[in-house]
Amino acid sequence: MKIQVRGNHLEVTEALHQYVEKKIGRLEKYFHAPTEHSVHVTLSVVRDYHTVEVTMPINGFVIRAEERSGDMYASIDTVSDKLEKQIEKHKTKLNKRVRQEGTHSLFKELGEGNVRVLVEDEEDLSDLVRVKKFAVKPMPVDEAIMQMDLLGHDFFVFSNAETEEVNVVYKRKDGQYGLIEPTFA
Repeated sequence: MKIQVRGNHLEVTEALHQYVEKKIGRLEKYFHAPTEHSVHVTLSVVRDYHTVEVTMPINGFVIRAEERSGDMYASIDTVSDKLEKQIEKHKTKLNKRVRQEGTHSLFKELGEGNVRVLVEDEEDLSDLVRVKKFAVKPMPVDEAIMQMDLLGHDFFVFSNAETEEVNVVYKRKDGQYGLIEPTFA
């Protein structure tokens, strides 16, 4: 597993880099073979809050976690634990989906896939702070919900495999999920 560590408002020391590699690298035990994709880790400090963001594109799925605390090492520990829990929680669902699609398994006892998330920062778009571009792959609604949960987001934009339209799934305040299907006037 290739781990790319970068600092935002922070110089990444060799000790921090090694600690990130040790903690995030241990997640490799969940997968058949080392992933060819890079795991992106961003360390930042803003107003005494030490933030760690990790994005793991793993064979068609993106697993993401973020943690903020008063200590960088504690943030790294917690984000690593969060990722491990996400992998454990969704392991069965992911492997079932992968087996249904007729490919080999992503996790050691079951699956593998490919998603690209490209992030661009645009400075001269008034209040717009960040623009994300990503490949939209056709998928059923239940897979989109799983992707949203893996990313830890409240919504997920995807191409609905049934309708071939761009849809949005979102998490409601009551814990249920919603689906937005566009109609054109």
